[in-house]
Amino acid sequence: MKDVNILKNNGVNVEKSLELFGDMQTYDETLETFLTEANDKINNIKKYKEIADMANYAILVHSLKSDAKYFGFDKLAELSYNHELESKANHIYYIYDHFDELMDETDRILNIVRQYLGKETVKKEEINVVKDKTILVVDDSEVISTFIKKLFNNEYNVILAKDGMEAINNLDNESIVGMLLDLNMPNVNGFVVLEYMNKNNLFDKIPVSIITGVGNDDIVKKTFEYPIVDVLRKPFNERDIRKVVEKTIKL
Repeated sequence: MKDVNILKNNGVNVEKSLELFGDMQTYDETLETFLTEANDKINNIKKYKEIADMANYAILVHSLKSDAKYFGFDKLAELSYNHELESKANHIYYIYDHFDELMDETDRILNIVRQYLGKETVKKEEINVVKDKTILVVDDSEVISTFIKKLFNNEYNVILAKDGMEAINNLDNESIVGMLLDLNMPNVNGFVVLEYMNKNNLFDKIPVSIITGVGNDDIVKKTFEYPIVDVLRKPFNERDIRKVVEKTIKL
């Protein structure tokens, strides 16, 4: 017989769930189905988050919220509901900032369910990365620069510069393996940085990709007069920026 205390001692509101399911046998059978379908649902949530598809993301976290409410996973239901509201409002950066919290609670619940059902629990892999490589992100938008730093902070040292002069002052850092450079910035803009790098033969040492919200195609085309790697237009999503960073660093 399954030990219901495994659920209760981990904060699962079993009594509330039984108002819906009626008895533990029905609860257990439905819980098996939830566990079977969970991986596909979580993988799709991650996929839609990466491509910033907030419409489909909202649908799936709504489904996760409903499942959590049915089974008495109150904290997971609350977190999923917050993600549903914020994704419907297209608050992408809220999703990125709080995604790990949602996934950690989801993993916790899934392991509790596995333990209760007598299945093998899954250990979260610990990735120890020696961060000996640095990315220089040059952008006057704190939202953009913080977003990029959060994405890559587990893999690289990420240095943030708010304008071209701060970028130039960091170019002697031997660990820099790539730069993401905005064009339109106060004080010293991105073209000044490109010209400085060109005159000092730095492009072979530090590959550069442009991240810009500039809508003028002629201005963007002008960047290709320099040996840059690529141009990524704002707004971009996680998958886009990861591709550009990978391409830049590999070069």
